[in-house]
Amino acid sequence: MARFAGKTVVVTGSGREKGLGQAILQRFADEGATCVVSDIAIGEEAGRVADELRARGAEVATIACDVADPAQCEALVAQTVEGFGSIDVMVNNAGIGFMMTPLLDVRAEDWSKVIGVNLSGAFFCTQAAAAAMVRTGNGGRIINIASQAAKTGFPHLAAYVSSKHGMIGLTRASAVELGAHGITVNAVCPNHVTTALGAEQNAYFSRLLGYDSVEAYLANMAAKNPMGRPGLPGDTAGACAFLASDDAVYITGEAINVSGGEEMH
Repeated sequence: MARFAGKTVVVTGSGREKGLGQAILQRFADEGATCVVSDIAIGEEAGRVADELRARGAEVATIACDVADPAQCEALVAQTVEGFGSIDVMVNNAGIGFMMTPLLDVRAEDWSKVIGVNLSGAFFCTQAAAAAMVRTGNGGRIINIASQAAKTGFPHLAAYVSSKHGMIGLTRASAVELGAHGITVNAVCPNHVTTALGAEQNAYFSRLLGYDSVEAYLANMAAKNPMGRPGLPGDTAGACAFLASDDAVYITGEAINVSGGEEMH
């Protein structure tokens, strides 16, 4: 299929191998999209991500962007439009999820860092992408990678949970204002996915909850899931592709669970 031929897709936080961002771009590349790999720094790892996408036949650019800086978000969008003529899909995937700390021990600077990347970063990129989409006049799709933590609280993740709940509010408010321009805004809420970030969470919570090993923690996680396994990066990528497709043209303001039935509200 080439349903995204002629479309340009930007995914923030996509410069890590085996991460959600890479998987999302792989799905779009396989369906004909032009892909922009973006991360806080573009080094060898991001270069390998880009090369792998080119091997799939995609036209690819790499653009560094610290999403906590609104000027860099504007530059990311401007460079994309300058290079490819438009930005059609913005996926706000960049995030911090490794700062696990008991609520009473959270430092103000750590709180601000998580909120600054996860929530403010999504806002700055949404604002910049939407402005370009409005100028172009062809509509567009904005997809926020939230989390099961956007629906349910978890211990030792106060800043992360708060940022992801806030992302749902951003999704809904943006959808209300941008619908008149043919721009849909939706969120995807995956359950736990064992990426490099997820592996850090596995190690932390297996110790916190008293499991003998990470493997035992993961086995219990799988046993509690109606579909018998944690999430995979491709599960989230598939949801993004659907939301960016013509099949989802009348879906906006939604926060879609991709959790194997673990999260149902």
